[in-house]
Amino acid sequence: MRSKSSFKINMPEINIYILIIGITSLILIFYNLYIGCLFFFGFIYIVFHNWRIANFRKKEWNRYIETLSLDIDETTKKAIMNLPIPLCILEFDGNISWYNKKFYDMTQSPDLLGENIDNIVKNLNLRKVLNENKEMYTEVSYKDREYTVVYNVIKNEQDDQVKYLMMLYWIDKTAYLALSQKYEEEKNIIMLIQVDGYDEVLKSADEDKRSLISVELERILSGLETSLQAAVKRTSKDKYIIITNQKGLSKLQENKFTILDTIRDIDYGNTLPVTISIGVGRSGDSIYENIKLATGALDLALGRGGDQAIVKTKDKFEFYGGKSKAVEKTTKVKSRLIGHALKEIVSQSKTIYIMGHKYPDLDAMGAAVGIYDICKSLKKETYIVLDTVNESIDEFVSRLNKCEYYKDLFISKEEAIKNCTRDTLVVVVDTHRPSYTECEELLGISKKIAVIDHHRKGVESIQDTVLSFHEIYVSSTCEMVTEVVQYLEDDVKINKLTAEGLLAGISLDTKFFAFKTGVRTFEAASYLKKAGADTTEVKKLFRSNVEDFKAKAEIISNTRIIDNRICISYSKIQSENINVVIAQAADELLTVKKIEASFVLGEKDGTVFISARSLGKINVHVLMEKLGGGGHMDIAGAQLEGVSIKEAYMKVHEIIEQYLREED
Repeated sequence: MRSKSSFKINMPEINIYILIIGITSLILIFYNLYIGCLFFFGFIYIVFHNWRIANFRKKEWNRYIETLSLDIDETTKKAIMNLPIPLCILEFDGNISWYNKKFYDMTQSPDLLGENIDNIVKNLNLRKVLNENKEMYTEVSYKDREYTVVYNVIKNEQDDQVKYLMMLYWIDKTAYLALSQKYEEEKNIIMLIQVDGYDEVLKSADEDKRSLISVELERILSGLETSLQAAVKRTSKDKYIIITNQKGLSKLQENKFTILDTIRDIDYGNTLPVTISIGVGRSGDSIYENIKLATGALDLALGRGGDQAIVKTKDKFEFYGGKSKAVEKTTKVKSRLIGHALKEIVSQSKTIYIMGHKYPDLDAMGAAVGIYDICKSLKKETYIVLDTVNESIDEFVSRLNKCEYYKDLFISKEEAIKNCTRDTLVVVVDTHRPSYTECEELLGISKKIAVIDHHRKGVESIQDTVLSFHEIYVSSTCEMVTEVVQYLEDDVKINKLTAEGLLAGISLDTKFFAFKTGVRTFEAASYLKKAGADTTEVKKLFRSNVEDFKAKAEIISNTRIIDNRICISYSKIQSENINVVIAQAADELLTVKKIEASFVLGEKDGTVFISARSLGKINVHVLMEKLGGGGHMDIAGAQLEGVSIKEAYMKVHEIIEQYLREED
């Protein structure tokens, strides 16, 4: 090994020292000629010797560099030849110009040189824009192995000629992917199951058959232990918890949670179907977090009517099932408890603001006026937040403004925001979605929020409420408010016009007692009739003008029928009342023979309104939810902004086609 000292380069200070010696010798010649000449000859020798040594060291250094370059070239060749991953070099036309042994072992193909890579690896795409000195990656499957192929473009300049080559490094990641998949499959999953209306279902069967229903239900759910390799534990008479892994959940997702259909087929003379709601929590950082996700998913499934499974992660939901209507509860215990709780909250509040959804209808306005009467009977300062009046409520609002009883009833959004405080009670009716409310800003100001709604629960909902009355089996919000009023009858007296508004809201959402009408609906209507509601005056609230009839006629003429059972249509007329017109037209289209669902679109002020109706077989809520809307299984809607009516029409048409494909 060469001595490191022999390669030390002369430091610049040596030249300075030699120069000093030369100057000193010249000075000595001036004082003493002999001594000065001696020093001068010594100076000449030092200069010559330094030049000779420097020249020698330069040659030695050049020889070292040349030898080192040869060593590096030889090492590089050996390193490339013995590279532990497959490597090949391609011409720019894809022909192989060189490869190492690992690449040959990978392909096991003879005569690789000059062969085009596309003939060997069929799914390798080299037709990409490759820039100099830029690496690109692609994933390739080859002979049951998975590879990450790294492209590297080399620019080779020789004899004034430029040649480009591609180096392909093949990184085998099969084992990594298998391990990653196994890790994902073994992640813990928590499933919470609740039998919908368990007591009501058992009561609907003969007493001697009730135990058979319970046993059959237990047998089906226990069967999941074997099929999913899971642990199933019954926590109460109608609740179960299942601990499984992602592999087990994937099985359920692949067959679209057919266990929902299996449970629904249980029949031992029960008049009410046996259905379950499933909440699944996955992708949490811990078992505790997955339980929280599963609990939230189960609450949402119950809020959407049950008979469905919802898989919840940190940032999204997946929905399965939801084919059955919610079963009407015969007990009014909850209405009584909510009534007393609402009275308590109102009594503790100084000011109350009531609001419905944007573009309110008679159900929202009737319910709001019903809550107003409760608050006024308790001698509280109460206002209904309303900015603009649409044609669907203008007749009712006009009557309210003319009545002295409702003096200063309405307040604008700006004024409400200005006067609202943390202690102001905000009551939201006929919606549970913050973005749909008349004034969303109030929800951020007040810390006392109550929600009364009957729509199927969506992913977006008002959180941290002091009171939540959410019953999706009820026909309308007005029916819910009427029941609350009934239990507060000793303290609350409603005005005749309030009773008519509540009855109008029930009539609107039930299509004059044709849809979603149960025993309690008629009981509520009967109570309102006793309170002074005039059915003739209620009927007048639904009158429309000539332009609306023309718009409905246009909609019917534009109707297209899909699969001989679904109607879709639109209106080009931009009427102030278009949202009401399309709803009426959608109802009208359901009277056509063989039609099971209808979808009608209309546009106003840059917003496209969609009204969807069904006779129960097709779940229009699920379809409208894909467009950011919601509602009920047989009555739903959506609003789209920033799109034309033609674009919205195509979106609805595509969703319908997708639904029909999934149904097949």
